[in-house]
Parts: sequence; structure tokens; C-alpha cells
Amino acid sequence: MRDEARLETLTQEVLKTSEIEGEHLDKKSVRSSVARHLGITIGGLIPSDRFVDGVVEIILDATTDCNKALTKKRLFQWHQLLFPTSRSNSMKIKVGQWRDDAQGPMQVVSGAIGRERIHYEAPPAERVEKEMKQFLTWMKKKNRLILS
Repeated sequence: MRDEARLETLTQEVLKTSEIEGEHLDKKSVRSSVARHLGITIGGLIPSDRFVDGVVEIILDATTDCNKALTKKRLFQWHQLLFPTSRSNSMKIKVGQWRDDAQGPMQVVSGAIGRERIHYEAPPAERVEKEMKQFLTWMKKKNRLILS
């Protein structure tokens, strides 16, 4: 019963986390991937793709090793798991590294091409490494306080 509860909880966590990002994953594929990663034998396992397996690995790492320090290396590993082909849809992306502004500033936009609406523009890329270092230092300090 414990394995089944863990399997269901982690399956829902992967599905809901992905939905927040606008990704709707196949529940059977996610369940099969979670079961394989946990070593749980269930009937009707179906193949899962690299993207589903990557999301499952990230969720398992983040939840089962939640006391492990959040580091640049760990974040980059998660990024590589999310984009195993170094592509996001048809766009080539740099995986496992901080972004640059070679293609212009990072923006969140909506609307038709030529009539886009900018909802958010990220800070310039040259600030990312410094800002992330400060954030990871803060996270490490907060984690020590929580665990002590």
C-alpha cells in the first residue's frame, strides 16, 4: 500500500507540476516512468519518452533529496533532463548553462506575430550568474535554518 500511495502521489506531482508550465503529460506514461524509477512492479507498463522520464527524475530528485543543497550543478542537471535533445519545440537551446542574450533579451510574450504583447522581460544575461549565485547562497542559508 505504501508503494502504491507513493506511486500515485509522485505521478500526480509530475502531472500537476507540468500543467503549471502548460504541459499536459499522459498519465499512464508518467505512472509507468515513476514505477520504473522507483523499482515498483505494476501491470500494464507502457513506454515513456525522454521528456517524461526527465521530469520524473527531477521530481524524484527534488522530493527524495530535498535536504540536498540546491547548486548550479544540480540546476544544470535538471535543465539537461528537461531538454535531452537541446531543443524546445523547434528552437535550439543552450542546455545546462546560464542563458545569454545572443537572440535578444528573454521575454514572455503573447499575441500574433508582429502584434506581440510583452508581459515580462528578464534582467540582462550578464546579471544572471551573479544573481543566481546570490540566490543559491540564500537557499543554502535558509535550508540550514530549516534543517537545524
